[in-house]
Amino acid sequence: MMRRRWLVLALSLSSVAAAQVRPQDILKSPGKDWLTYAGSYNGWRHSPLKQITPENAGSLVPKWVYRVPNSVRLQTSPVVYDGVMYVTNTNAMYALDASTGRLIWSYADGRAEQSGPNRGPAIMGDRVYFVTSDNYLTALDRQSGVVIFSKKYASVEDGVTSTSAPLAVKDKVIVGSAGGDSGMRGFIAALSADTGEELWRTYTIPAKGEPGSETWGDLIEWGGGAAWLSGTYDAESNTLYWTTGNPWPDFNAAVRPGDNLYSCSLLALDLDTGKMKWYFQFTPHDTHDWDAQSWPVLLDMEWEGRQRKVVLHANRNGFFYVLDRVTGEFLRATQLTDSVNWASGIGKDGRPILIPDTDPTLEGKWVCPSVKGATNWMGQTYHPQTGLLYVLTLEQCGWFNLSEQDPEPMKNFPGGGATEEGGQVILRAIDPKTGKRAWEYPMTGFGRMWTGTVSTATGVLFSGDDDGQLVALDAKTGSHLWNFNMGELSTASPVIYEAGGKQHVAIASATAVFAFGLFEPMEPLELPKVTTRKTE
Repeated sequence: MMRRRWLVLALSLSSVAAAQVRPQDILKSPGKDWLTYAGSYNGWRHSPLKQITPENAGSLVPKWVYRVPNSVRLQTSPVVYDGVMYVTNTNAMYALDASTGRLIWSYADGRAEQSGPNRGPAIMGDRVYFVTSDNYLTALDRQSGVVIFSKKYASVEDGVTSTSAPLAVKDKVIVGSAGGDSGMRGFIAALSADTGEELWRTYTIPAKGEPGSETWGDLIEWGGGAAWLSGTYDAESNTLYWTTGNPWPDFNAAVRPGDNLYSCSLLALDLDTGKMKWYFQFTPHDTHDWDAQSWPVLLDMEWEGRQRKVVLHANRNGFFYVLDRVTGEFLRATQLTDSVNWASGIGKDGRPILIPDTDPTLEGKWVCPSVKGATNWMGQTYHPQTGLLYVLTLEQCGWFNLSEQDPEPMKNFPGGGATEEGGQVILRAIDPKTGKRAWEYPMTGFGRMWTGTVSTATGVLFSGDDDGQLVALDAKTGSHLWNFNMGELSTASPVIYEAGGKQHVAIASATAVFAFGLFEPMEPLELPKVTTRKTE
């Protein structure tokens, strides 16, 4: 096992050495720092910082750019603490000066042979954590990049890989599983933040004989249900909210009769034990590869005349859901995109009202949304002042086909295939109380983007667009305030932080991390005085 580390910049870290990222700090986040993938445990991606406003957003300029080595399609959402930014790439982490973008240290795992995306780090105490593609939770000293531990929690030989940002909560680091499209058994696990030892594991696909196994056929042990997106956390009830992926094989559902629990679901788990408190399945017996991997946003809001604790979920299947987050009770679903032709709506029982003859066939079926889904893992933001949830949606349809070949686990064969055609990304502002759209902002481009959103207390909304630009919009109206072309496709979600007393917005493009701030005019250059002498 070989690991490599480089120290390249000797910064004064005396103030950092005295500070620890405490659980209560993450619970209060964000402030000037950005301490989790979504900024806060509730998944709002909302910053209280106020330097950037709708009035001055037009004067934003690039402050620095860091080109991440060996990067092709960065999906990292940076974590920022006390002036240091931590970003990840496949099997690697980089600590950057958040004011200047200069590299402090970098770490690359030379052992890992598996490749794949990495969506970001977690931070707790004096450590930063990330997962490798071959399923190791690695803890590094956040000042030096020195390895504290690297613990294996799953096996590539079982079809499991890792892509998600871990979630640090109390004394635990929560990790998920990827690889569901090839046939595997998904899980969510809690590992000790101190040692990396496993504390509990909850499988998203039941074993034979367990409750829920009756919703499967013989392929249950390869049923998928990967958990490749981070979750959210409610401290009051000590509950994790984690979404699960599609069943396997993705398109050939004949070999898996039933609802296929707990795929395409939201799970509410006890943080201490991993015990499932409740589940809600958005797409029973999914035949279109519509993972539920989209953010569960936690919110307290008025519902039918009284305050209610809810969880919001914009789903790939084309519907926007509101659930009671204490009980899992279905409250309402409304159409998220205009292009939905597989279900006429969601019934009072929370199940889709299916339109016949929309499953994949050998000849192919034209179905909306496309296999990419009406939305996906890109970050959403909730703004408490406007009361709106901002979601990037995709209006796109596609062909869904079956294959005559029998599905085989571990062969990367989903039982068919899907293609998409055309399409447009539209940023939509949704009122959770009604499910109606307050405004929408159509993107130019070709429906390729995989970016996200973030908002500020002053009412500025930031998002990547479909042409490789970072854009700023008025959160109340959706009007355009500013844009900057990064020169390549945006594949991650922006974050907001303060460093050196200045507010910044940062986002990863395909190969680099960009940081923006307000333009600051230079002080006038004071030239030396020139004296002249009169000559005779």
